[in-house]
Amino acid sequence: MRPGFEGGQLPLIKRLPRKRGFTNIFRHEYSIVNVGQLNVFTPNSEVTAEHLISAGLVPSRQRLVKILGGGELRHPLTVKANRFSEAARRKIAAPGGKAEET
Repeated sequence: MRPGFEGGQLPLIKRLPRKRGFTNIFRHEYSIVNVGQLNVFTPNSEVTAEHLISAGLVPSRQRLVKILGGGELRHPLTVKANRFSEAARRKIAAPGGKAEET
């Protein structure tokens, strides 16, 4: 018999949900901000993680910030974040703004 064989019943390791799979220790958690939410900032201003926290768009500095392409940006901004989607980069650059990764 192989190790772990339990006489034909469902093995213990398959019955315990906390033992299935694994946890990726290198995973990064991101706080998500859509481009449309950046319209609260004044035109031609620089938007950093601290500005996003003070505006209430990001809960804390513990997570990285990722900007997604939902919504439309009405004025140019310089946005500094950890990650950008390609759609977000295009929408930020369309009115004359800049997307900079930190």
